Amino acid sequence: MCVWQGALKYSNEKRTSEMTYVLENISNEAVTRNYSHVEPEVVELPTFLRLSSSAPEAVIDIRDLRLRTFIGFNPEERTKRQDVVINIRIAYFPQRGIYNDRVESAMDYKRITKKVISHVEKGRFLLLEKLVADVLAICSEQPAITHSRVTIDKPHALRFAESVSLTMEHHAKPSNRNGESQS
Repeated sequence: MCVWQGALKYSNEKRTSEMTYVLENISNEAVTRNYSHVEPEVVELPTFLRLSSSAPEAVIDIRDLRLRTFIGFNPEERTKRQDVVINIRIAYFPQRGIYNDRVESAMDYKRITKKVISHVEKGRFLLLEKLVADVLAICSEQPAITHSRVTIDKPHALRFAESVSLTMEHHAKPSNRNGESQS
C-alpha cells in the first residue's frame, strides 16, 4: 500500500498561469499532473497575517532624489537653479492583493515620484518650507497613506555646512473600515 502526500504549487512565471499537483509516495516516486485549465484560487495570506490581530503597515523609502530647482529669495538664487536632495517616507496599510502579487494592489511609488519631480523642477520657491510642504502634500494624497515624511536638503546653503535640511511630517486621521474619518 502506498501513502501519498499532495502539494498544490502555483507558478506565475512569464505571466502564465500553471498549476501542478505533485504527489509523492513513501518511496519518493513523483507523479505530476498539470491543471493549466483550472483557474487559480486566491492564495492564502502568509501565516503571520492569519495569526495577527492587525494588518502590517508597509513603508516605502525614496532616498536621495537629486533634483534642480529655483529655491531662495536672494537675487542669485532666483536666477540660477540649485540642487536639492529629497528623501521621502510613505507608510500605508497595503491591500491584500499584494500577497497574491497583484500589481494593481500595490502603492504606485513611481507615479508619486514622477509627480514630485515635475512639481520641483517646474516650480520656483522662495522658502525651503514651501517646497517641503508641497512635496509632503503630493506624498500624502492617497487615502491609504497613514503617515508621510519629507526631508529636503539644500546642499551648500551655508558657507561652513554640507547642507541645510528641513523635515515635515503628515499623520492621517484614523479612519474606520469605510474610509471615513473618526472625530
